Amino acid sequence: MIAPTTAAVDTPDGIAFLQQRVALVGKVLTLVFGLGYSFAGVMWLAQDQPGHLYRPALTLGAVAVGCSVAMWLLCRGGPRSRRFVETVETTTLLLASVAVVLMGRYLNLLLLDAISDGSSEQWGGEKLFPQLAMLVQQDVCASLMLGFMFPFALRAALVPSTVRRTFLLTFAVLIPLLAVSALGYVPFEADRALRDATPISRQWMLVTRVVVWWTFATMVCTAISKTIHNLRREVKQAMQMGQYTLELKLGEGGMGVVYRARHALMRRPTAIKLLPPDKAGESSLARFEREVQLTAQLTHPNTITIFDYGRTPEGVLYYAMELLDGATLEAVVELDGAQPPARVVRLLSMVAGALAEAHDIGLIHRDIKPANIFLCEQGGELDIAKVLDFGLVKTVEEPADSGLTQDGTLTGTPLYMPPEALADPSKVDARSDLYSVGAVGYFLLTGTHVFDGKTVVEVCGHHLHTPPTPPSKRLGKTVPPDLEALILRCLEKDAAERPQNARELEQGLLACQNVGTWEREQAADWWGKHGDTLRPNRQLTPSDIGSHTMAIDLARDRKAP
Repeated sequence: MIAPTTAAVDTPDGIAFLQQRVALVGKVLTLVFGLGYSFAGVMWLAQDQPGHLYRPALTLGAVAVGCSVAMWLLCRGGPRSRRFVETVETTTLLLASVAVVLMGRYLNLLLLDAISDGSSEQWGGEKLFPQLAMLVQQDVCASLMLGFMFPFALRAALVPSTVRRTFLLTFAVLIPLLAVSALGYVPFEADRALRDATPISRQWMLVTRVVVWWTFATMVCTAISKTIHNLRREVKQAMQMGQYTLELKLGEGGMGVVYRARHALMRRPTAIKLLPPDKAGESSLARFEREVQLTAQLTHPNTITIFDYGRTPEGVLYYAMELLDGATLEAVVELDGAQPPARVVRLLSMVAGALAEAHDIGLIHRDIKPANIFLCEQGGELDIAKVLDFGLVKTVEEPADSGLTQDGTLTGTPLYMPPEALADPSKVDARSDLYSVGAVGYFLLTGTHVFDGKTVVEVCGHHLHTPPTPPSKRLGKTVPPDLEALILRCLEKDAAERPQNARELEQGLLACQNVGTWEREQAADWWGKHGDTLRPNRQLTPSDIGSHTMAIDLARDRKAP
């Protein structure tokens, strides 16, 4: 019995991967052996080879092709057990190897028979001397081993397997090779001169050559399997975060990379955010750890939920959060343009509710923008807004020398940054988040940013000094007056003129008149039309100037010439 593969293949995903790779090997071998068999058949018909030797060779070739086809077809269907896949792989490979080796014996005898008969015309050359018989045998065996090394090398490279299993499976082929080398030594219908030209000592030379060649082939296949096996194990370890296995990269931001992940025991959809080693400076580690600790305090249904937190043995920080099926508001507007007022009111009120909880416990988000608000379906409800990425969150009582959110540092996304964050970051408070909410509402309602510019400096200058164009004027059509007034109030340069807290903003949004309706049926129609484009977990990379979160040391910039 060939040794079993690694235990990791006992998982459903591992068995499926093993089955897929074995089927792929069978498919490739079917193509290779099929072409070789077809070529041999054409040559037989074209040259009228002796049937008593050539017909068995073709029959054995058909067996080798049939084994490859069986490997392919038996493993390409529905889910199979690990034992079934390994049994198919072992049986078909060994049967194919025996068939090919025996086919080589008949081809060898065919050549020797032609030599003994002196059939020079048939072979397109002058009469061959008996002394060449041993060279013919050696060349046939060498070519046979080199050719048959291909499927085993292919299997070693493609099929997940332990080194031991690869070694035993490959080395097992030496048995039929040695048998054919010994039993097929005496040429069929050879004359006395030929037998005198090939003494028994040369038979052992042939056997020795077979042993050396196939031992080399086994070493090569084992080395390939060991390299691939170790690489797979290293990749698996690199993709393992505690009990979570990373599956697919979803996006990347200034404070980490987000992957879709699977828990070893629970089947709950999960996203993993981790801090890459190239960003793992002392301040980044502290900020990342602080982000998860602060976000974990939030329980509002419109705030991303944190499940778990940890650090790998290599020191990589990560945390697990709920996996959302949908798209960011940025992706929604890029795909569908300006949104209906009723939908804008619904989404902004959810965001305001999430911020109200954060502000109540003294947390300021500082990076509210469409890319940090996710629109999804959850619990059977459509159009649920989730506030993401608390990587820049600041506590109201945070000391100025904490080193995490230093005064004098401009932090945020320029397109949605409040004036006080640009002029004096020390004055940033909960009302700063409300300015950003107003900018998000403006973007949803009009499909354009409040301010645009060719450079970050130009955009920031507009936030500091330029009054925003009313949404109705930007759109060239009527916008519900209550909603327009509330959005413009959020965009006031003076924080004292804005809603003074998120709950006031939420109440103002729900009190807006004449905004229309956005019911479940409308949401279902919208998702039916656009869902396939946005799902699953589609992350659009912002392309506009200032769309990315930035951190600029203002004190350093003032010292610059």
